[in-house]
Amino acid sequence: MTDQATADPTMARIIEAVQLGQAGAPARAREHLTALWDELGPSGDALHRCTLAHYLADLQDTTEAELAWDERALAAVSDLTDERTQRYLSSLQVQAFLPSLYLNLADCHRRLGNVGPAREHLARAREHLVRLPDDPYGESIRAAVRDFVEDDPTDRRR
Repeated sequence: MTDQATADPTMARIIEAVQLGQAGAPARAREHLTALWDELGPSGDALHRCTLAHYLADLQDTTEAELAWDERALAAVSDLTDERTQRYLSSLQVQAFLPSLYLNLADCHRRLGNVGPAREHLARAREHLVRLPDDPYGESIRAAVRDFVEDDPTDRRR
């Protein structure tokens, strides 16, 4: 039995916009996602807000703007429940979102030269790695955390 997503028009719009960005139209993707964010508002569905902010961060022109969207994604995840995520896709667990969200924050802070916050978010990403599934997604996040550490000149474990 495969784990198939339940029809969700808002998630479909998010995915369509992300695909626009991946196809070489990041400005159009950003416009679509920003308009959708405005529709959702601060009290909109937490799954939609988290997903949208997570993807919108990748479409920003500056690290500061990317950080702001990554922070919105992390804030939205605090309003999210497994019950809600599993109505969309039965295999999703909120805790499995955290390694990627914290890793993105660590990366932004590192690029901005904020060593302390970068280390804190990287530590949080590491703490939550056990929540990841044993699948290609989980492996990709684990590898990104390992690579981040290897490339991190502030890491004193060497």
